Amino acid sequence: MTKPTVIISGAGIGIGRATAFAFARQGYIVYVTDILEREGNDVATHIGAEGGEAVFRKLDVADTAAVYAVVQEIDETHGGVDVVVANAGIAHRVPIEQLTDEKWDFTIDIDLKGAFRLARAAIPRMRERRKGAIVAVSSISGIAYGWGEHVHYSTAKAGILGLIRGLAAELGSDGIRVNGVAPGFIRTAQSLSEEHSMGAAKLEAQIPSVPLRRIGEPEDVADVITFLASDAARYITGQTILVDGGLTIQQG
Repeated sequence: MTKPTVIISGAGIGIGRATAFAFARQGYIVYVTDILEREGNDVATHIGAEGGEAVFRKLDVADTAAVYAVVQEIDETHGGVDVVVANAGIAHRVPIEQLTDEKWDFTIDIDLKGAFRLARAAIPRMRERRKGAIVAVSSISGIAYGWGEHVHYSTAKAGILGLIRGLAAELGSDGIRVNGVAPGFIRTAQSLSEEHSMGAAKLEAQIPSVPLRRIGEPEDVADVITFLASDAARYITGQTILVDGGLTIQQG
């Protein structure tokens, strides 16, 4: 039996890394992609050591030609991509007065357009096979919260919601489902950065505001992503699931 394939952007660290391991445990051939070569290779190596099958490809999702090249490799080698996980993203703290056109465009190009590029490249073969699942990673900053000094990030992550709905409406009749996740406070390199995010101390200080009384782990998000890609979610499309421990429903 041919193994299904998944391509994950930003799979070298954090949520992407956890997602790569989650799909590997489910028997997928995992294409680990990232601009971080050491981290990406490490993920692929560890998956192999655990008996899984993974390939690392260095990929900048802002490079259209490179995105198409990796997807074409999967199409030619394995017959097509079964699952796309558009996870790659950046979040740089920039006060609005310092938010130049260039800084704005850079974030949008990676966080939003990068997801679009990856999906667009995989869709033609998915349509031919009349099957496929696309899962894009948004954020509570794109669906429920604003984030000061991260206007460009919040805007990009809000755009992911529109991308998901638009693609789901267009591709449903081709057997392709498109969904998303919106993580809350998750313990990742991004959230632990004091320069661009909360840092460890401020992150831990958020625990009382989370009904489940803990900070999320990357695996908490990865398991929802694999669910949305699975046949268990076969009648779900166009949806973005908040993975936030109840943060956004808390009332005081």
